[in-house]
Amino acid sequence: MTERLSPRAILDKLVSFPTVSHDTNLPLIDWVEGYLASHGIDAFRHPHETDPAKAALFAHVGPPVEGAVVLSGHTDVVPVEGQPWSTDPFEVVEKDGKLYGRGTCDMKGFDALAIWAMVEGHYADLARPLQIALSYDEEVGCTGAAPLIEAMAKVLPKGRATIVGEPSMMGAVTGHKGGTGFMVHMRGFEVHSSLMHTGVNAIMYGAKLIEWANEMNVENRAKTPDAVDATFEPPWTTVHVGVIEGGTAHNITALDCRFGLDFRFVPGESSDDWVVRFKAKVAEVEAEMQAVVPETRIDLEEMFYVPALMPEEAGEAEALVRRITGDNAPRVVSYGTEGGHFQDGGYSTLICGPGDIAQAHQPDEFLTVAQFQAGERFMRDLLVELAG
Repeated sequence: MTERLSPRAILDKLVSFPTVSHDTNLPLIDWVEGYLASHGIDAFRHPHETDPAKAALFAHVGPPVEGAVVLSGHTDVVPVEGQPWSTDPFEVVEKDGKLYGRGTCDMKGFDALAIWAMVEGHYADLARPLQIALSYDEEVGCTGAAPLIEAMAKVLPKGRATIVGEPSMMGAVTGHKGGTGFMVHMRGFEVHSSLMHTGVNAIMYGAKLIEWANEMNVENRAKTPDAVDATFEPPWTTVHVGVIEGGTAHNITALDCRFGLDFRFVPGESSDDWVVRFKAKVAEVEAEMQAVVPETRIDLEEMFYVPALMPEEAGEAEALVRRITGDNAPRVVSYGTEGGHFQDGGYSTLICGPGDIAQAHQPDEFLTVAQFQAGERFMRDLLVELAG
């Protein structure tokens, strides 16, 4: 019989693959597919639509019927360049009760536990099936989740409850904000700055959109949130610009200006409404630019869309996780996950995974041994639950 690896051995293997979002994840996908196949589990890969260096993977164990519990994780990690690591980021190093390595917390720790549970579930007498869904490009806007869910629906019996294993200290998180982001390219017209009235300064017109973001934040903060939105920190939709570049020289009106602008919206507000408001402001500023030089313009590229995860009334995933963990505390988060996509796909969904989100993306990222063990206990109890 092929060796059944421990969760820790699987974690060591997963971290060894440097699956930074801008690089390939295929070596990891190849290994997981091969490991599951060695135990008689058929896994299905779904290639990225335009990037042949990336793929998602999903599988099913237990009876070939609908109603599975889905364990959702992502395979990509954030870069390590420029971070002061004291260990090799792509090797798990255990020290002082902590497992150091890129992705140990976010979220290869959960992925390792999910893969382990799939193999154990394959050999168990499950009454209810278990599925795994491993995506690509979560760290750049959850862009791999929707095509993965669509691909699963064409191949596997439909699952019913999804556990997204983002780090939550094994607490039950029932909701998160949604998000959408745009890359904004202001295309101006260069003249000497002494004649700036005859040119279009892309930076200065871009500043009008950034000031609009500031105004929206002030307006949103002044609103009285509804009961659901009030549980978030902060309890309002935020508009943010984090990086900007542009200009040629101090004495030339800027030809170009580029910046990213994103929204993190509370569940009680519509992302579509916010996009409409933003595009209306863009059209207003573009008209001002073109009144000076007609060929100037503003180009928008949507970078990502992450639907909000809504707390569910009598949600099956929530009931399942609370039954296993005993955690009854209300808990929501302001960061986004793939959970909103699963919920939109018709799954009861919640977040529960080992580790502290504060460690995500940090140099010397770590997952405590205690949290990893708590995750393993959860998986064991889940398999008992599914054996029914």
